[in-house]
Amino acid sequence: MKILHTADWHLGKKLDMFARLPEQKEVMEEICSIADKEAVDVVIIAGDLYDQFNPSTEAVELFYKTLKHLSNNGNRIVVAIAGNHDSPERIEAPDPLAKECGIILLGFPDSAVKPFELESGIKVIRSEPGFVEIEHPNCDDKLRLLLTPYANELRLRKYLGVDDQEAELRALLKENWKKLADEYCDEKGINMLVAHLFFAENNKDKMEEPEGEKTILVGGASAIFTKDIPKQIQYTALGHLHKYQELKGAQGPVLYSSSPLAYSFAEAGQTKYVVILEAEKNKPIEYKRVELEKGLPLVRKEFESVEDAVEWLENNQDCLLELTIVTDEYLAGTDRKKLYAVHDNIVRLNLKLRSELNRDQDDVLEIDLTKSIDELFEDYFKYKNDNQTPPEEIVKLFKELQSL
Repeated sequence: MKILHTADWHLGKKLDMFARLPEQKEVMEEICSIADKEAVDVVIIAGDLYDQFNPSTEAVELFYKTLKHLSNNGNRIVVAIAGNHDSPERIEAPDPLAKECGIILLGFPDSAVKPFELESGIKVIRSEPGFVEIEHPNCDDKLRLLLTPYANELRLRKYLGVDDQEAELRALLKENWKKLADEYCDEKGINMLVAHLFFAENNKDKMEEPEGEKTILVGGASAIFTKDIPKQIQYTALGHLHKYQELKGAQGPVLYSSSPLAYSFAEAGQTKYVVILEAEKNKPIEYKRVELEKGLPLVRKEFESVEDAVEWLENNQDCLLELTIVTDEYLAGTDRKKLYAVHDNIVRLNLKLRSELNRDQDDVLEIDLTKSIDELFEDYFKYKNDNQTPPEEIVKLFKELQSL
């Protein structure tokens, strides 16, 4: 069985005020082309299908159009789970119609798929909450999937049937996965875990979550360990981290496939992928990553002068840019206009004042955010004006601004 693993589409996401939907349309088409070229039997999408609980009409249309292409008119299985950015109710809403095309949509960890059969010969033959077994007419081996969409702590406790608020959900997830694996995942089929969770290797420092991403907590624990994955699982398809990563500590490979586009400047320079698996029962799964080429690169650049920046901008148009100018004083309006005039995709324009960079570390102001706004303003004025107290007319003007 040939399987494509992708995740973290975040359809409808913006980078500050820059819409990414045109790029997302291109990269969705690229993923569909890879699925067709590789002749995959199954597509796994491991969560964060949209960027918001209430996505735009355009994002929803792109999602359905992409799933329809991937399903190949019911000849290919598509399994998608909700992530922490998704509304589970919205993800499951089209499920009756989606199943007619071989598309399985799961929003909740306790969702169950009713067995069905398509004219193409694709069948769901066994199912219970958190598990589905699929048969494909082109494959000798059955596919068993342990499925864990993202859920908050309340929903996870409901799914796991736990009333004890002190119980550690990490251990309960491990126990539930083991129970399902022991019952359904023997050596006569292909066994996989699909989850939208924050995993870490055993006894390793946790990886950083994406910039701007909502931190996933499981019962107060910020990560699930790879050692908690049942030994029967041949491959774990994960979503949530936006960088391609292979984790150790489980019986089979544990992979974050990456997001299809770079969604924050912390991801600048990252290569994005989908993963293609060659899966067979009772054998190690072989896999390869396939690089995605669509979408504008995110670039961070710093210059000592506006002139140098303008020269670089004129010759590097095809990117989304975070631009920093190191200067002696604040930029004049004419300089700002000059920069924006030569490049349409300056997302952020930052300034670094040399006077601030050259400050002695002993002069760095410590900010106590428990102070009132008036006290904080006075501290800031002193910091910027050699410890001078703000004049009365400045204080009066500041108070007037607060009242607007």
